[in-house]
Formats: sequence, C-alpha cells, structure tokens
Amino acid sequence: MSQKKVDQYKKEKANRKQIMKREKIKRRVVTVCSTVVCAAVIGWVGYSAFGYFHKQEEKTPKQTEVDLTAISDYMSSLSSGETAE
Repeated sequence: MSQKKVDQYKKEKANRKQIMKREKIKRRVVTVCSTVVCAAVIGWVGYSAFGYFHKQEEKTPKQTEVDLTAISDYMSSLSSGETAE
C-alpha cells in the first residue's frame, strides 16, 4: 500500500466511531421520515375513503308525494257498492 492509503486508513480508523455514529443517525432519520410519510399516505387514503362512504350515507332520500285520492275514491265506491246490494 502506498503511504497515502496508509494515512487515509489511519484517519478513517481514528474517526470510525464518529463516522459510524453519523451513519446510524442518518439511518434513523431516514427510517423516521419514511415512517411518517407512509403513515401520512395511509391516513390520507383512509380519510378519503371514510369521507367518500359517509358522503353517500348523508344524502337524504328524496321524498315523493303520492296523491291517493283516486284510490280512496275507488275503495269507497267498492265498499259503498257492496252495502248497496
């Protein structure tokens, strides 16, 4: 090995604890950020789905009014026709 490589190796060996500590911190930061991003995406998807499905339920059904006077008149004419016989 050349002297330059030997000096570089000694320097890396002297700072190995600091280098390892920095790499460990970087890994933790990446892990935490990834976890936060994944949780945010999952939360967003869940919230959107919840809102979509509850929006469907919140719609009030349309009320339709039916005029039953014709049926009532018919039924009354039937009942009055039976008593007349």
